[in-house]
Amino acid sequence: MALLVQKFGGTSVGDLDRISSVASLVGRTIDEGHQVVVVVSAMAGETDKLVGLAHQLAEVPNQREMDYLLSSGERVTSSLLAIALNAAGHAALSFTGLRAGIRTTGTHTSARIRTVVADEIVDALKKDRVPVVAGFQGVDDNRDVTTLGRGGSDLTAVALAAALKADRCQILTDVSGVFTADPRIVPEARKIPRISYDEMLEMAGLGAKVLQARSVEFAKKYRVEMEVRSSFTDEEGTVVTQDDEGMEGVVVSAVNCDRKQAQITLEGIHDRPGIAGKLFGDLAEAGIVVDMIVQNVGSDDAADISFTVPLDSLPMARKIMDSTSRELGASAIKTNDQIAKVSIVGIGMKSHSGIAAKMFGTLADLGINISMISTSEILVSCVVDSKYAELAVRSLHEAFGLEKEPDGRS
Repeated sequence: MALLVQKFGGTSVGDLDRISSVASLVGRTIDEGHQVVVVVSAMAGETDKLVGLAHQLAEVPNQREMDYLLSSGERVTSSLLAIALNAAGHAALSFTGLRAGIRTTGTHTSARIRTVVADEIVDALKKDRVPVVAGFQGVDDNRDVTTLGRGGSDLTAVALAAALKADRCQILTDVSGVFTADPRIVPEARKIPRISYDEMLEMAGLGAKVLQARSVEFAKKYRVEMEVRSSFTDEEGTVVTQDDEGMEGVVVSAVNCDRKQAQITLEGIHDRPGIAGKLFGDLAEAGIVVDMIVQNVGSDDAADISFTVPLDSLPMARKIMDSTSRELGASAIKTNDQIAKVSIVGIGMKSHSGIAAKMFGTLADLGINISMISTSEILVSCVVDSKYAELAVRSLHEAFGLEKEPDGRS
């Protein structure tokens, strides 16, 4: 008998029919002899609806009250699923973040988990009851409700799995696993049966929405084995786990594309100490995340600095740079919102050479210009014109043979 934590996303519990289907799926898992702890998200669209209501009343709603408001979506789902399970003959109890023992920092709307004391969940399991936990939430030291940020129900599930020493944390969603590329772009994309925490972290950071990055970090830290699978089918999913010798034999695991990036370039900045600190310090104070950075220094000691930011941060970043550039004596500011970041990911890159060269050569053969490059041990990313993004992804997927199984079978 295994102890499983099963987390169901918003599309999986999108309406009463779907909630009934989830109750049946959980029931089948129990009938197979397993113990199950369920974590649920709000029903699809509910969180956005609540955010919209709040902003009709206030341009900048109070953050404490937003947490109380937004956490209600998951509580509704947990209660409805518990009702469905009880009606199907499986004794169930719904749990809030407080009852589940999830203690967090006091940072409203983006709290971090400090401890999990899951005594009440353990007690429910001992009494053969199914705990149904409202994800995305906890309480701080003042017992105020806090939320864990977008995708926070994944984090709830992994944290509970770690605390309960569960055998596996299953993330059930509307996709059947992690693929070598977006199947909408590359029809030949193949489901990856096993992927390392580090590869999944890179993919989450590149915009893949299969898993929340913080949940993968938590899983890696506490060695929680995760599985991404569909709640709509019975097919096997993708296991996210520690890397092993077999994984390292796969040089490139996936190709990703992120179109939600924008590029800013400051030209003609005096090349002297403290310039970069001032430039990126101003952006950091505004909470703007900077991704890729390139600096070119000319013979006249003037530098051009280019960097990328999330597309939705571009208006604020441009406003800050308008002020900062005057202080730094920049000759011009240029922005470009028609870019895409195309990346290859693979833990096998650590032990193989020539991967970046093959990527650059593939893009060059297509006449695709690269404006920025960044690398890590298991990642190479290039910024290209957005109009070439899909062509680049398809070509790289083919160049690295990702449509084939690692042993060469198609």
